[in-house]
Parts: sequence; structure tokens; C-alpha cells
Amino acid sequence: MTARRIGPLLALAIACSGPVAAQSTLVGETFRISRATGEIRIDGDLSDEGWRSATRVEKWYEVQPGDNTEPPVRNIAFLTFDERFLYVGFEFEDPHPDAIRAPLGDHDNINGNSTDFGGIFLDPLNTGRTAIEFFVSPRNVQYDAVTDDASNENSSPDFFWDSATRITEHGWTLEMRIPFSSLRYKNLDPQTWGIILFRNYPRQFRYQFFSTRLPKNSNCLICRENRLIGLESLPAGGHVVAAPYLNGSQTVHRQDDDLTHPLVNASQARLGFDLKYTPNANNALDATVRPDFSQVESDTAQISANERFALFYPEKRPFFLEGVDLFQTPFQAVYTRTITAPDWGARATGKEGGIRYTALVTGDAGGGSVVLPGPNASSTANQDSASTVIVARAKRDMGLSFVGVLMTDREGRDDGSHNRVVGPDFQWRPSAADVVTGQWLYSATRTPNRPDLADEWNGQSLRGSAAQLYWNHNTRNLDWYAKYADVGDGFRANTGFVPQVGYREASASTGWQVYPKGFVTRERTFVQFDYQAEPSGAVITRDVEPGVGMDTRWNGFMQFRYIDNRTRAGDTGPVIGRKQFGYYTQLSPSRRLALVAVNGTIGQDIDFDNARPAHGATINGNATIQATVHLALDVVENVRWLTVDDAAGRNTRLFTQSVQRVKGTYMFTSRMFLRVIAQYVSTSRDPALYISSVAARSGDFGGSALFAYKINWQSVMFIGYGDDRELSDLNRLTPLDHQFFVKVSYAFQR
Repeated sequence: MTARRIGPLLALAIACSGPVAAQSTLVGETFRISRATGEIRIDGDLSDEGWRSATRVEKWYEVQPGDNTEPPVRNIAFLTFDERFLYVGFEFEDPHPDAIRAPLGDHDNINGNSTDFGGIFLDPLNTGRTAIEFFVSPRNVQYDAVTDDASNENSSPDFFWDSATRITEHGWTLEMRIPFSSLRYKNLDPQTWGIILFRNYPRQFRYQFFSTRLPKNSNCLICRENRLIGLESLPAGGHVVAAPYLNGSQTVHRQDDDLTHPLVNASQARLGFDLKYTPNANNALDATVRPDFSQVESDTAQISANERFALFYPEKRPFFLEGVDLFQTPFQAVYTRTITAPDWGARATGKEGGIRYTALVTGDAGGGSVVLPGPNASSTANQDSASTVIVARAKRDMGLSFVGVLMTDREGRDDGSHNRVVGPDFQWRPSAADVVTGQWLYSATRTPNRPDLADEWNGQSLRGSAAQLYWNHNTRNLDWYAKYADVGDGFRANTGFVPQVGYREASASTGWQVYPKGFVTRERTFVQFDYQAEPSGAVITRDVEPGVGMDTRWNGFMQFRYIDNRTRAGDTGPVIGRKQFGYYTQLSPSRRLALVAVNGTIGQDIDFDNARPAHGATINGNATIQATVHLALDVVENVRWLTVDDAAGRNTRLFTQSVQRVKGTYMFTSRMFLRVIAQYVSTSRDPALYISSVAARSGDFGGSALFAYKINWQSVMFIGYGDDRELSDLNRLTPLDHQFFVKVSYAFQR
């Protein structure tokens, strides 16, 4: 089945996406809310006059590990509102308050396996598929995210809201105040919203309580939300948030890669701002001038040795996060971190005529790297040229199904290059157990005429398409999926993250779940299959993996699988077989040892650099130690090694790469912290075993210290220091650069 032939399947699925899986058949009971009759102070005390007339919700369901059973502890929620805010209160019973797991942490730093928390999923547009999460721990650590039944959860977006908590002798209480100006809702009176009340209760197992029933292994969450009615006379819009920032830095760095050259001292002052205007409650306009990454933690440690494709890191800049769920499609055709140094940007997001949309345009000064995809591996090239980037996305909901269209355009300002991508996508839910998703994209590209940077950048024109069709089926015991993808060799998504092109893929998986009592609460036996080939029929990879996974005591998850894989080593290399044992285990044993996890593979492997069989292992371990309520230590130790046969037939170590990372965070309060990170990446090789010239040793060290004070997510002060070093030929860590920086940002709201 080619990409051209998938088009009719899209049309057929869209045409059939009528009321088969009607939303009304899945939703929970309705809550009627009324206006507060008195004042509410956000202090964790639910005795204020305004709570007395609030809607009271006492019916909850234990969804995990139970099956919509009565929770073992009592939970009560209260709902009300006034002319500016939605108020939500909770009384969470706990027979052993001393067992509450509630360390202090930074915003969004809540681990569901090791932290008590509660809150809501809120769907103001009543889509039945997309909601905002507002969660709070007993120490008033806030977590907010956007979750979508089609694309899962994204915690990058942040919102303006308030909360307060109190730990009592009977459990803990929570008050939340959410401004209507932080939400997008329809221009209707009265309103109908979707809402789910939630409590996370980690003890021997991770208990999860909801205000609505959720069948085991359901393929959607928000579709089963409760209805919230009675909201009326809400604000119509006109809200403005202006967040200017000033960032000053003193940097000492090297001008090139020669470690013998002297360091150069440079100072920089940078001024920028983010502006958000909501002309009405359904739409938002954003503008930015020189948004920066200074509030972003260093990228998570990932081993890159012997990897065929580029690594992915998340976006955190506020301008790019409004309506972020709209960018999630089967292909990662939008990856805003490819906009590496934006000078300016403008964006509109909202819903009109039943269509949700977002459109942005930004000027990118260049820098960073561009992923050059291929069928067997990807590489990168320096992005020297400035460009103008346009991204637009529209999505029309039809019950629990939807159709959408995506367009991206990157136009080089100086070199005549461009990359334009456009195409439709859809999701169809024919039943409560089935989800069918598809996308078709077409791209037209003119590369820069810079063969000095990349061989394929010779000013040529490339055209290609990419198509994907995916069917997922979930019931209490049986689950399966089937997927087909066809991506042309000429397809490029330079504003996205598509590191592989020129292949056709068929994959499938099926599993059977049971729910025993005792140490294991859920066990899934599965087998999955994947086959990739070039259009000519040349095999890229073939993979069969049977295995078993389980949820366990201590909020744990374990998975073990046998891997039977054959993969081509390089564009013209042989297809090499490898048989491996893969494992993953994660536990949260106690309040002190909040997390311990290890995963990896061991057995036969492939030396992709030299296109030959190998043996080896990958071990990734990490742990979180909550030394006190204020101090947390995160430790990462990742290692990978390969051995190959040398000329004499002896099994010899080809390389060993390791990543060691330690992060210590001391929380003075939930708004103020000091964080120190140290990371060392080292690689040792046997140059005699490589076809091309390589260094026997390489390594780099990165260290940073950051003091932060946050009034809210856009009113912040950062003071930081960073130090980067590289291993020299003399086996010394030679300084590459070090930087001291200060950032102050304040959000003015009206």
C-alpha cells in the first residue's frame, strides 16, 4: 500500500466519523455549580462563607488498582465561582497523616508514583478530548499541563492560578482559585464545561481516585469527564499579560574548537518580552521579542554513541506553548525547538465556527543544527542562514472524532532555500474500544547551496510525501494495534522532527491483561512486530519482541522482553541479526527513596559505525533520594559498551560510553530554590577497530548552579553560573566556556 493509496482511506474514515462513538454515551454524571454567596480566601481553610453553598461531590471511584470500586479513604470536593474565578476545594481524608508523601519541589515537579496530590482535569471548551490539568501536592507544589486523548499529556504549558493547602490530623485540605482569564471557553451563556476530580494516593500501591468511572484499559480519559453546568455571566475577554525580561550575562568562551587557543571574554545584555492578549474568552493573541531559554534546565542526559537517529528534547519557551496540543499529530511535523534563535514572533490561537486553530510566524536568526534524515540513519548540519517560519494548524471536532490540517513553511532569507509541508490528518473513534488515526503530508524543499555544510545541500529541489494509518483497540483484557507508514525519500520536515525518511513500515502488537491480587496488580503478556523496508524492498529492520509487563507493589512497573531483531548497518551495509534481553523496572519504595529505576538491553548488537556484528549492553539507572522535605538528590548513571572480533578473532572492547549526572535541589519554599547540576559524558574507544579515524578518548563536563525565585511562571528572578569543559589530548578537562547570568522577568496583568 503506497502513500497515494492511503488518501482514500482518510476520506472514508472522515466520512464515517459520525455519531458511532457519541460523546454523550461515555460521560459521567453532571455537577451543577452555583455562584459563591460569600468571600473565599485561598489559605487552605475551607470554613469561609463562600464554601457553604458550594456544590459538594462525595461520590468517587477507585480506578487503579481497583476497578471503579469504593475508595479506601474519603474524598470530598467543593465547586463554586464568582465574577472572576472558578473555585475548587478538597477535603482528603488520610488515617495516617504521617504517611503523606509531600516533599517540596519546583513547579511541575510532582511524581505520581511517590507524591500525594489532588486536583482537576478541566475542559472549558467541552470538547470531550482535551483538558487542562491543575494539580497540587500537600506542600502546595503546583503542577499544570495540557492533556489530550489523541496525544497524551504535555506539562510544558503553564497557567496563572492560585492554591493553598493544609496538612491536618485527619488528612489534608486544598483550595484552588483559577482565573477565567487563564481559560479559553465558548461565547455562550450559560456554559457547559467538562471536569474530572482526581486524587493521587501512593502507598503500597499507587491508588488513583476519580469522580467518574473509567473502564480498565480505556482508550480515552477526557471523553468520560463529568459535565459541569450552571456557569453563567462569565468574563468576555479583554485580558492582557505583558512579561518583559532583562537578561545580563558575562561569558568566557573559545572562538573555535582548538583547545589551545585562548579564551575570549564577552558581556551581553538582552531585553525581550512576551505579550498575550485575549480579545475574548475563546481566542488569544501572542507576541514575543527575543524569547530565551535561560529558565530551562540542561537537557536530560542521553547516550548518543552508536545511535542511528537524532535525539529529541522538549520545548519550554512560553510563546510556543499556547494551544500546544494542536501541534501533536502522528508525524512530529512541528518541533518548535528547530526555531533556534527567534528575534520576534506573532501568534493567534482560538476557536471559531467549531474549528480550533493556531497560526504563528516568527523570524529565526539561525544557529543550531538541522536534522538530515535518511532510511537507515540521520545526521546533522549547521543552520547558518536566517529564516522566516510559518506554522498553521486547524482542527474540527466531530463528537469524539476529528479532522485537521497542518501547514509549515520555512523560507531562508539569504540562501533561497525553503521547506513547505502541508496535509490533512484525522482521528476516528468507531466504538468505545477503537481509535483509528491517520495523516498524509506533502513537502516541497529547496536546499541551501552549501555543500560545505552537507552533501545534499547543493541547491537541489526535493519533493515527497509521508502517510501513516494506525488502528488501536483496547478492552479490559485484550489490546492490539496495527500501523502502516510510507515516507518518501524526498520528504523533509525542517520545522519538525522526522529523522527517518525513505521507508515503508508495518508494525503490530497484541497483549492480554489480567488483574491479580497481591504483589502484582496488573500483568500484560504481549508480542510486538515491526518491519521496515525501502521502496525497492531492501530491508531496513525486522523486529519481533515477546514479553511481559506488570504493575507491582511499591508503585512499581516491570517489563521483560526477548528481542529478535535484524537491522541493516548503513545505507549499503549488510543486514545483521541480534538477539537481546530487554528489561525495565521502576519502583518508589518509600518517602526517602522516592524513585529507583533501571532499564536496558544485553546480548548481541550491531556496530553501526563499522557495519559488523557485535555484542554489548546498555544499562540506564537513575534514582531520586528525598533526603529531607527540602532537599532532593537525583542521580543518573548510564553506560553502553560494545565488543567486536579483532583481526586475530579475539573479542575486544570497541567502545564504552557513560553518562554520570547528579542534580541537587534545595527548596527553601515552593517558590524559591537552589539547584546544582554536574554531568560528565566520557567515551573510550579502540581506534584500531574503527574504519575511520577516531580519538581514543573523549569527554565533556557540564556544571551549573541556579538560584530561582518565582512569584508565578512568568514573574521570576534567576541567578546562575555554568561551566563547560572538554577532555583534551593531554587527558585534562580544558575549559570551553563559563558563564554568569542574571534574569529578571515580571508579568503585568490587566
